[in-house]
Amino acid sequence: MPPHSLKGSDRPLRVFITGASSGLGAALTQYYGAAGAQLGLVGRRADGLQAAAAGLDAYALYQVDVRDAAGMQQAAMAYLSDVGAPDIVIAAAGISVGTLTEFAEDAPVFRAVMEANVLGLVHTFQPFIGAMPPGSVLCGISSVAGIRGLPGGSAYSASKAAATVYLEALRLELKARDIAVVTVAPGYIDTPMTRVNPYAMPFRMSAETAAAKTARCIARRRRYSVIPWQMAWVARMLKWLPIPVYDAVFEKAPRKPRNLPT
Repeated sequence: MPPHSLKGSDRPLRVFITGASSGLGAALTQYYGAAGAQLGLVGRRADGLQAAAAGLDAYALYQVDVRDAAGMQQAAMAYLSDVGAPDIVIAAAGISVGTLTEFAEDAPVFRAVMEANVLGLVHTFQPFIGAMPPGSVLCGISSVAGIRGLPGGSAYSASKAAATVYLEALRLELKARDIAVVTVAPGYIDTPMTRVNPYAMPFRMSAETAAAKTARCIARRRRYSVIPWQMAWVARMLKWLPIPVYDAVFEKAPRKPRNLPT
C-alpha cells in the first residue's frame, strides 16, 4: 500500500489521476483511495468515474477529455482551489486502437491517438507544475509498444515512443526543482482496450496488479520502469534486436483491430 501521507506531514496524500473511468486509471483510483488519499479523478465517462470511486470517501470527479486543454486547465484549477497542490499526478488516460496509413478514414484516428497519448500528458501536467512542492511526483503511463513500431499499431507505437521521450525531457527539466518524473511502461494489462486483441498476450496483468506495481514505482521515484519484470526482459530484447531480424519476426504478426476510438 502507498503511504497515507507525505513523509513529515500528517495530511493525506493528494493524488490527481486521469483515465480514472476505466482500466489502469480506475485501479489506481481504488489503490490510492483505499489508502485515504484525497483524489482528483478525470475521465470521459461520468458513469465510469462514479463506478471507479465507489466506496471511497475523499474525491472530486471531473468529466473531461485529456485532449481538451481548456477543460483540463479548469479541472486542475478546481482541484488546486478545493484541495491544494497535488503530491502525485498520474496521467493514465490514453487511446489504443489499430490503424493503417493507407486508409484515409484512419487519419482522424491517428490524430486522436497522438492528442490523447502525447498532448494529454502536457494538458495534465502543465496546470500543476508551478504549484507542486519539492518531493512531488508526475507519473506518465507509456507502453512497451513504444519501444519498436508494431505493424497495425503505428499510431499507438508512435504515440508511446513520443510519450517516453517527452517524459524523459520533462524529468531533466524538473530535476532541479525536486519534482520527480516517473515513466511506467506496462506490458499487457487486462482492460477493455486489450480484450479485443486477437493474439496471445504474454505476462498479462490484472489492472489491480498493474496499479500496485505503478504505485511502487511512484513511491520509489523510479525514472523509467517496464512492468512486469518479465516484460522488461522482452523490452530489452526488442530494443536491441537487429532490424532485419525484427522485420522477419514481426512482419506477419497478428494486428490489433482497426476501430474508431470512443
